[in-house]
Amino acid sequence: MSTYLTKRLLYMLLILFGASMLIFFLYALTPGDFVSGNLKMSAERKAELRELYGLSKPVFERYLIWMKNVFQGDFGYSLAQQKPVLTLFNEYVWNSFLLAITSTFLTWALAVIIGVISAYKQYSWFDTLVMIAIFAAMSIPSFFIGLFLIKILAVDFKWLPPGGMLTTGSNATGWAYYKEVLHHMALPVIVMTLLGVGSLTRYFRSNMVDVMKQEYIRTARAKGLKEKTVLYRHALRNALLPAITLVGFELPGLFGGSLIIEKIFNWPGIGQLYMQSFGARDYPLLMGFTFFLAILTIIGTLLSDILYHVADPRVKL
Repeated sequence: MSTYLTKRLLYMLLILFGASMLIFFLYALTPGDFVSGNLKMSAERKAELRELYGLSKPVFERYLIWMKNVFQGDFGYSLAQQKPVLTLFNEYVWNSFLLAITSTFLTWALAVIIGVISAYKQYSWFDTLVMIAIFAAMSIPSFFIGLFLIKILAVDFKWLPPGGMLTTGSNATGWAYYKEVLHHMALPVIVMTLLGVGSLTRYFRSNMVDVMKQEYIRTARAKGLKEKTVLYRHALRNALLPAITLVGFELPGLFGGSLIIEKIFNWPGIGQLYMQSFGARDYPLLMGFTFFLAILTIIGTLLSDILYHVADPRVKL
């Protein structure tokens, strides 16, 4: 295990080095930036700011300075927000994480339950309804589902607030604050769960269908084991193994935010800030956040590989 981890860490460093070069030069060589795109500034002021922020230096020298700062825990300074990038991460990323972790838990729980039942009752009326719902959920755009539920649940029935994280002018503290946040996050969580549960349910169903046809399932039934034991202890455990691979890709998604959902529901998350940075050409924030997602992706793949080995000892690292 230690030898494997050492090799993987070396690979991770090489991959991060390549990703850092790609990310930096992609943004650095893009025409325009926050200073040159600001029409309210005079030419003298623009030149002064470009010199102050180091934008007038050669690209490769800027890359070396940026990487040196990254190794010191400094991801840069947002020109549009006038704050350090890590400070903005701390302000916005946890709002996105709150939505993502809740919707991910609900998505996986529903997908496993529905997928197992649908595979066990293959070609039944339940399975048919599930497949119809899956393809419907996968084909409908996220913005349509979001706007539709806002119309029904927020406008017509007034059960849930249409957007935001807190009520306008709210000074709630303590439990009242948490209750208000939960009330506001209910609608975006419902939409994110509906969007994710379809494809994941189909994935679990297909895995369960394949596992249920294996010889060891027939052997377990021939031994007289209870159907519940065969289904959950033998079939489900092996059907979940391929899904471990997906865990690695969930990690950057937890902190990456949902661009469309946060925009529709006016949720103050990192996804909406990321889109605003594109419009302002705030490249330091864009580079820092993209590199942050690259780090999470590499860590996630390492975790999924280790978890796969833990879940199935037959798999060699």
